Amino acid sequence: MSNVYTRVVTFLVLLLVTTFTAHAQINAPRGSQMATISQTIGTSSVEITYSRPSVNDREIWGQLVPYGLNNLGFGTSTAAPWRAGANENTTITFSHDMKVEGKPIKAGTYGLHLEVNEGNKARLILSKNSTSWGSFFYDAAEDALSAGITTKEVHHTEMLTFDFTEVTANSAVAALKWEKRAFPFKIEVPVTEIVLADIRNSMRDQPGFNRQTWEQAANYSLNNGGDLNEAMGWIDNAIAGQFFSQKTFANLQIKSAILAKMGKETEAEKLLNDNLDIGSVFEVHQYGRTLIAAGKKDKAMDIFKYNAKKNKDTWPVHYGMARAYSAQGDYKTALKHLEKAHANAPNPGSKGRVAANIEKLKNGEDIN
Repeated sequence: MSNVYTRVVTFLVLLLVTTFTAHAQINAPRGSQMATISQTIGTSSVEITYSRPSVNDREIWGQLVPYGLNNLGFGTSTAAPWRAGANENTTITFSHDMKVEGKPIKAGTYGLHLEVNEGNKARLILSKNSTSWGSFFYDAAEDALSAGITTKEVHHTEMLTFDFTEVTANSAVAALKWEKRAFPFKIEVPVTEIVLADIRNSMRDQPGFNRQTWEQAANYSLNNGGDLNEAMGWIDNAIAGQFFSQKTFANLQIKSAILAKMGKETEAEKLLNDNLDIGSVFEVHQYGRTLIAAGKKDKAMDIFKYNAKKNKDTWPVHYGMARAYSAQGDYKTALKHLEKAHANAPNPGSKGRVAANIEKLKNGEDIN
């Protein structure tokens, strides 16, 4: 009986010890705090999560962070790069397929490592394994991308920091900075391709039952290097042929611009000139300004005269006539129209802009 009792007590003690051990970890601050930085490029995002050690008067390169690939004395890797931070894997997440240093990388999360070398050379490694601790279990067979990069000397950075140092419409440069060294790498995003793919998909859902969606799609494709034939199909759907379609001067302007980009200039101009009657005073005014910007001064004059005749003495027809005469160098006549525009300007802001242009004309300057 006593032996049974002893075994039961022993089992309970082991159970308690095991339970205590499993829950013994406490939530205390780390020595190297974790951080996350993200950047939007187009409609895509890049996110880097890492831990931030401090220099703390230590010699970093070649000492704390050894050069090359190394056996760290733990784990399965005998040739490990630097973890590019502290603690767990530094990770980088791409919301869409992108390019890093000119090389393709699929959407997803990757372990981010660096092979640091002497001089200004290093190698960026993105591993399919993003869940290991540090680089102790690094395996080159799991590399998703490897690219040589050039490091730069920077001002002292005490805490290891990732930053996006350059951002454009379709790219960004991410950089790790620590001590006096920076490790930059370029990320490129096929923004137009991604947006157009999203547009095509959206058109099969609720947004596709809205005329403005087709107009926006055609306009985006027109202005961002998309397929012009596809853009023409989209704008035609907005204008006619669908239950939600409606011909407006705004969507005709998009179609005209597509035609012009296709090299069909005459057809583009005829489309708008034949439909001036459905344009508002402001839409026709803007069309005239577009013609001036294209260097078509005489045609712009015809449009502004049409607008002035159809919408007699309303804002902004005299402003338009002033722009037309100014474009032709007739500042005296332009000034007369601008003074009339100032008299019927609808608000202080508009009056202020007209007044500024009056001064330009008086000084012999074109107001376009």
